[in-house]
Amino acid sequence: MEQRRNEMVELINQKGNVSFSQIKKAFPNVSEMTLRTDLKALDEANRIVRIHGGAKSVQVVIGTDDYLNRRSVRNISEKQEIAEKALKLIRPDNVIFLDSGSTTTALARIFPDQSNLIYTSGLTCATELVNLEHPMVNIPGGQLNRYSLSVCGYRAIKELEGVYFDQAFIGVTCFDYNTGFTCGVGDEAILKQTVMKQSGQNIILMDSSKVGIKNTFSICGLDDVDIIISDGGLPKAFLNACKENNVEVL
Repeated sequence: MEQRRNEMVELINQKGNVSFSQIKKAFPNVSEMTLRTDLKALDEANRIVRIHGGAKSVQVVIGTDDYLNRRSVRNISEKQEIAEKALKLIRPDNVIFLDSGSTTTALARIFPDQSNLIYTSGLTCATELVNLEHPMVNIPGGQLNRYSLSVCGYRAIKELEGVYFDQAFIGVTCFDYNTGFTCGVGDEAILKQTVMKQSGQNIILMDSSKVGIKNTFSICGLDDVDIIISDGGLPKAFLNACKENNVEVL
């Protein structure tokens, strides 16, 4: 039992957010009742955080100094595939917003050296863009989130309210059919919403492991999105929902 629970904690820590169906798949020979008992015991021991439909890593809830580093080593090939697809949408002279996060950082790493006005809330994105000669890169003022290495808060939101974007590349923590796209920090959710209202084309970058999981703060629904770029593993039900909302999937 202890070994199984340790393996369960390791799985949840690796992924950050895990649905109960993912847990069942990882432990196919264990009954649902036993798995739910395990989750309850681990939650009471403060080793994970139970949520409706699954569980979260404690690091996702409270933040740790290596939080972004942990994300950057998960699903590396999927993030690279998403970044390469997103790259094909970028045109010279467009005004672009690059959200914070490990997937947008992968996009910043291969961003073309061409004339673009770029705003980014991600310090890691800015670091990747610093060696390019032609884009003009702006970081909005605001409060530093040391766990995600991003800028958010009132000042950043007010600054971005005055900028109009051709394209916004937005990162999300997860998607649930009832709550839409969500993340774990309220100010970051508001910043994303602000940018999307100011953007001509809203593009979500999301690997397929994030579907079917809930988080705390709502960003938007499918009807607010123009394009979703993923890794080719999105479930059929999600693809059908995208089609119903006229969302292009790449």
